[in-house]
Amino acid sequence: MKKARSPKTIIDVRRPDEFAKGHAEGSINIPLQEMPERLDEIRKIKSPVVVVCGGGTRHVKAFELLKANGIESEKGGGWKNVF
Repeated sequence: MKKARSPKTIIDVRRPDEFAKGHAEGSINIPLQEMPERLDEIRKIKSPVVVVCGGGTRHVKAFELLKANGIESEKGGGWKNVF
């Protein structure tokens, strides 16, 4: 029996101009540089969080920031590779 997948919230940490050019369906844009002041907003997300970027290192930095602040998340890599 397969376990049902829980819905996930995708946080795209690229700049708004990059996000506007294309992003994973249903993802939300919280640029990496804004994450420290938006941690309370992220904590309110009920579903598991997956952080993505353009395929570089920003998603890793976001993951580390969230982990350091007690917020569970997953590294999703580049937004085009999500799910």
